[in-house]
Amino acid sequence: MATKIRLQRGGRKNYAFYSIVIADARAPRDGRFTEKIGTYNPNTNPATVDLNFDRALYWVEVGAQPTDTVRNILKGEGVYLMKHLRGGVKKGAFDEQAVETKFNAWKENKQKSLEAVKENTAKAKKELAQKELEAEKKINEAIAKKIAEKKAAEAKAAAEAAEAAKAEAEANEEAAAPAEA
Repeated sequence: MATKIRLQRGGRKNYAFYSIVIADARAPRDGRFTEKIGTYNPNTNPATVDLNFDRALYWVEVGAQPTDTVRNILKGEGVYLMKHLRGGVKKGAFDEQAVETKFNAWKENKQKSLEAVKENTAKAKKELAQKELEAEKKINEAIAKKIAEKKAAEAKAAAEAAEAAKAEAEANEEAAAPAEA
């Protein structure tokens, strides 16, 4: 039986969510499978992978062929590194303790890089929000300045109209006063 490690699509339209499964190569993509060894969510940044490491390593060592995407996922999780290190143990290049130390060092380095990516993403979002806030403040200041100028012009026009009405009223009073006398 030709065994494949591949993705089985789930989720909804425009929001794919995948299960990582062991299946016969002849089975349909979302059809029958032998074992489910994990999940893959490409919608998060960075993509979220939940993998049963031991079972994945077992199937890779047994000879199951992963698809290209699954191979990249397994490399990212360290399955192929562990297979390589175990091959070195079988050949006598180093012992189990060395394998564990090398793998743990690689895993710590990987965690640091993932945290750095998350931190940079959060920092970029924060800077973008700050820039948007500053741009909005400038626009609001410009609008407030225009409104203040408009109100000042209206107040000046109202004052001039009131002054003109007062002058006209005084002129009417002067014209009416000599006529009475």
